[in-house]
Amino acid sequence: MGFYDLSVEKTDGTQLPMKEFEGKVVLVVNTATGCGFTPHYKDLEDMFEKYHEQGFEIVDVPCNQFAGQTPGTDEEIHEFCTLHYNTKFPQMKKADVNGETAIPLFRYLKEQKGFEGFGKGAKALAMGLMLKKIDKNYQSNPEIKWNFTKFLVDRQGNVVARFEPTQDMKDVDKAVAALL
Repeated sequence: MGFYDLSVEKTDGTQLPMKEFEGKVVLVVNTATGCGFTPHYKDLEDMFEKYHEQGFEIVDVPCNQFAGQTPGTDEEIHEFCTLHYNTKFPQMKKADVNGETAIPLFRYLKEQKGFEGFGKGAKALAMGLMLKKIDKNYQSNPEIKWNFTKFLVDRQGNVVARFEPTQDMKDVDKAVAALL
């Protein structure tokens, strides 16, 4: 099974097959509306507008598994994002990305690219300290650690990178541009 064999549920209950993105560069991200990383929406929208015509897509999957930071309905989440960040890329139905209820798309992505660390800097240190309190072995499993974890998929459907929320969005932009 590969990336193009998977799908994700849209807010209207229909499925969005990843096969629709064949030949495109895709960034899959789990998002939240009430998180310290929520401003990533601005950078994501900027990238979408800059690269969409070149074959770039974003698959936005809101998730409420991290400190309940996405409490609203799908409609409320969409309204928040369009109002505050003028997002134009599609949002999927709110879903789980970890545990037994994780959607197949995120199970697959985590199998392809495991956790490699938060990098350096104050945000990375803070995330590490916080997660040690939640799961002292967080570094040794591929689970999504927090909101705004991003997976980059190339035009052939290969998962080529995983970006933790502490990663500078300029690095994400450069990686996307390199694949276009």
